[in-house]
Formats: sequence, structure tokens, C-alpha cells
Amino acid sequence: MAYKQVAKLTGSPLAFRAVGNALNKNPDLKTIPCHRVIKSDGTVGGYRHGTKKKLSLLKKEGMVIKDRRVAT
Repeated sequence: MAYKQVAKLTGSPLAFRAVGNALNKNPDLKTIPCHRVIKSDGTVGGYRHGTKKKLSLLKKEGMVIKDRRVAT
């Protein structure tokens, strides 16, 4: 799901940056797997533990990554 989609689900479709900021402060990464939220263009976006870690987690979960983008 994209940051923009999460914002839309909260009723604030333009609050995608706020979604990113909230996910950055996520205290429980196992309960709320925020690494699964990506940018609308398919790139992975940021992650508190670094982009490499985010890419690694997504690959481990079976996502196909090509040129730092989630393949659809």
C-alpha cells in the first residue's frame, strides 16, 4: 500500500507526509509492519532503519524488487 492510500483511508487524502512521519515513530514494528508502505511510484521510500533494511525485509517477504522499486 502507498503512503497516499493510507492517508486516503484515514479520511485525509493529502496527509501522506503525515503518514510517513507517523510510521517513522512506530514503536512496535512487529505489530505494525510499516516497512510494507511504499511510495505511489513503486519506490520504497524511507524507513527508520534505512532503505537497505526495508528492501531486505520486502524481499524476504517475497516482494520482487527491480531498480529499487516494487515490481507489480
